[in-house]
Amino acid sequence: MEADAVEAVNTLRRSITELCVADHQNDPSEIEAWLGNKTVETWRQWIARDNAVVLVAERERKIIGVGMASLSGDILLNYVHPDARYGGVSKAILSGLEDVLRAHGIRCCRLESTVTARSFYESCGFRSEGGDALLLSKSF
Repeated sequence: MEADAVEAVNTLRRSITELCVADHQNDPSEIEAWLGNKTVETWRQWIARDNAVVLVAERERKIIGVGMASLSGDILLNYVHPDARYGGVSKAILSGLEDVLRAHGIRCCRLESTVTARSFYESCGFRSEGGDALLLSKSF
């Protein structure tokens, strides 16, 4: 549905703009670069992929979280609406994505974290892959 696409994209865009300040430092060009592919058209492409899964979290029929993983084990998105922060939404999405990956025989997942989310992912069992502190992985 078009309304769902608009809501999902709004959640992504607000999460990035409002919650990831430690990453973009409110630099307009950084924000715009990050938001560049967060559009309804891109959303349609994401949900049509047969090599990925997209999950949303809803509360009172509003999309409050968005997650996506490739079926090769890469967590690509995990964003929560600012109004739902610290409510377990990101953890639930991550758990759901991990469940799907395990069901597809994947035994390790990877992601590139934001500075904002690094401690969250570490608390969920992810560890640095080495040289880049934001490249994290987790074995199941």
